[in-house]
Amino acid sequence: MFKECVTPQEIEKLEYASFPGKIYVIDSVGAEFNRAIAYLRSQKIIGFDTETRPTFTPSQPRYGVALLQLSGPDKAFLFRVNKIGMHRRLCNLLSSSKILKVGAAIHDDIRGLQRLRDFQPDGFTDLQKIVCEWGIRDKSVKKMAAIILGIRISKTQQLSNWEAEKLSDSQCMYAATDAWVCREMYLKLMRSERNPLPPAEPAVTK
Repeated sequence: MFKECVTPQEIEKLEYASFPGKIYVIDSVGAEFNRAIAYLRSQKIIGFDTETRPTFTPSQPRYGVALLQLSGPDKAFLFRVNKIGMHRRLCNLLSSSKILKVGAAIHDDIRGLQRLRDFQPDGFTDLQKIVCEWGIRDKSVKKMAAIILGIRISKTQQLSNWEAEKLSDSQCMYAATDAWVCREMYLKLMRSERNPLPPAEPAVTK
């Protein structure tokens, strides 16, 4: 059984964890892009996330999705979609019902990608919509990772510039970890017994 919620103090005591495999930054369509698609198509379950350059003032423009992260167990691919766009083969991957894509709060991520190129998403699972089946109330990736996997993940790069000319090693590790950890959480849930949260009490009206 999992805890319903976790406190910041409890998270502080956990060991940091990050993606243990090889990270590939894809900023052009060529041989490396083709190898990435081939690897991802060979997987049954992949982790999914996106990153967007943040805005800090109302006068700043709203940026589009800069990065699409897709991860298997040992390889993570960071597609710089602000540079290469949403290639048809990427769209086909995200439209495939044969490959399960696992993320958190995926609705806005998908909409952001669809602004680059329209596609029909299929085969997606949103952790935030299913964790209640295992008795979990907390829904941020950081808190779910603490509850489900017993690990602490860093969020220090979340508000960094995802349109930078070159992504830093810290950015790459953060981006890969966010996608990978969604896959790992899903696999752990699938191996665990369900313990659904009780239905919400109806509001009392006078």
